[in-house]
Amino acid sequence: MKNILLTLSYDGTDFCGWQRQDSGARRNVVRTVQGELEDALCKMLKTQVSVQGSGRTDSGVHATAQAATFFSPHDSVPVRNYCRALNGLLPPDIRVMDSMEVPGCFSARFSATSRTYRYVLYTGSVPPAYCTRYVWHLPYRPCLERLNAMASVLRGELDCATFCASGDQSTSTFRCLHSARFWYESDERLLFEIEANAFLWKMVRSVLGTLIQLEHENKSAEDFAAIVHSRDRSRAGITAPPSGLFLHRVNFDGIRVHP
Repeated sequence: MKNILLTLSYDGTDFCGWQRQDSGARRNVVRTVQGELEDALCKMLKTQVSVQGSGRTDSGVHATAQAATFFSPHDSVPVRNYCRALNGLLPPDIRVMDSMEVPGCFSARFSATSRTYRYVLYTGSVPPAYCTRYVWHLPYRPCLERLNAMASVLRGELDCATFCASGDQSTSTFRCLHSARFWYESDERLLFEIEANAFLWKMVRSVLGTLIQLEHENKSAEDFAAIVHSRDRSRAGITAPPSGLFLHRVNFDGIRVHP
């Protein structure tokens, strides 16, 4: 059996997240990226296979480079054929960008050393129709200096309980954060990027919403640090909508730090 690594992009608008949420006779009652991919693989390989993703993106969240692994029972299928074959079977809001064989011990989830998310905010008066599914519209320009001063707090090993959504089943709320920064890609497009070993459920959207709210209230990095270290979910700000969030990159070449 070959262990295959796929790199996927998808428009998450019409999906209930990555993770399959139904089984058996109820299959496809809830539309998920994992479910669509496993259905396509079943049609291609004529057998059921289980796919493991590097991260469980939430409902409405997109990906430019989600990683997923599965074991193919057919060694005769050339690895590079998976892209073309699967793209012919998948719906247009999921694309396989790359496929490669990896060692049998490799796992998209457990071999990942960090995940990077990007969030797109549109700060013009009216966003163009073609981008409304992929941005959070703010009808003003936040102060970049103040945002980055607050984002600089997000470094190192931190207890991120403040940004943990109710229902998260993680055994620990500590996460190792590598970087967090804002920049203007254009006059009207503000980007936020954050990299960590892993993230809590809805953590990125909670972090961003809190940062945007505090910036709008003219708060300081010290104010944000106090909220982070409080470990009090009630002190977090608004939760940013899923529309602007993308799983941007999964890294496998660093040092694995357990969540």
